Amino acid sequence: MTTRQDTVNDQTHALAALTGLAIGDALGMPTQSMSLAQIRADHGTISGFVDAGPHQRIAAGMPAGTITDDTEQAVMVAELLVEGDGHIDPSRFAEALIAWERAMEAKGSLDLLGPSTKTAVQRILDGVPASEAGSTGTTNGAAMRIAPVGIAVPSGDLVRLVDAVQDASRVTHDTGIGIAGASAVAAAVSAGVGGASRTEALDAAVAAATIGAARGHWVAGADIAARTTWARGFLPTVPAEDRIDTVSQLVGTSVASQESVVAALALVALDLDPWETLCTAASIGGDTDTIAAMAGAVLGAVHGPDAWPVDAVTTVTAVNHLELGPLVDGLLALRHRA
Repeated sequence: MTTRQDTVNDQTHALAALTGLAIGDALGMPTQSMSLAQIRADHGTISGFVDAGPHQRIAAGMPAGTITDDTEQAVMVAELLVEGDGHIDPSRFAEALIAWERAMEAKGSLDLLGPSTKTAVQRILDGVPASEAGSTGTTNGAAMRIAPVGIAVPSGDLVRLVDAVQDASRVTHDTGIGIAGASAVAAAVSAGVGGASRTEALDAAVAAATIGAARGHWVAGADIAARTTWARGFLPTVPAEDRIDTVSQLVGTSVASQESVVAALALVALDLDPWETLCTAASIGGDTDTIAAMAGAVLGAVHGPDAWPVDAVTTVTAVNHLELGPLVDGLLALRHRA
């Protein structure tokens, strides 16, 4: 039986997960797709929200605290989940992605769809059924926006959770690698919302990634569960001052799921202050906004509202006009019905 206290805890932790996703996204906005050398030249080490600097091309001119596609597409997934009563219609999702990119292009933004999603959308426009378009998608686009599925589906049955992840990922990332990465993030978020510790949430992530790796179309690539297990054990042995370079060089920070998802979970495993973790993720080079967003979703789910400084929540909410509460309520209604 779900008690009133359980419901309150779920609500605060679920809201902290989506808020943490947005905070991580905004911290990584000014450094996304930049090298460590460029980040250090423009910003040193990220310690808070900052404007896009001179080396920033994708988010050029964006003010401090601005979110990117990670949060916007996570909100899209949440809306479609609630609209579809727990199921995301492939055609509706494809239409929403196409409309989103066209709106971004109309604004002159370079922050557009990632490579796997872009390929899938083009295949849909070329007449490929939406349910078949994601057969080559291996990058982190599914994982970056999957947190709402983790909120909507309990982690007690990981096979059911991975079923929901695959349902939400099929249009763009219907491969073992893409589904494994998204399953890892969703499971960690779901476990955290359900009261799991940081270690327990990461254990769920590894277990779900193992299940997800056997789903969808096979594509050659490193195993996300195995790489996460290795990174969780190795990174804590590295001196603090060398961790950014170590993650960049040994784990990798590209849009590949085997790199960025593992990097996010490895940083979570360090058991640092959540804000410090996201600032580290934003300083790490490569796909910083997505790495920090995924880490933020997991840490918010595990630690709840205490994870985030009040002024950071206020800033990211106000700058982006975010209204996450109603979405969280809709997602939890699906979770509690299960």
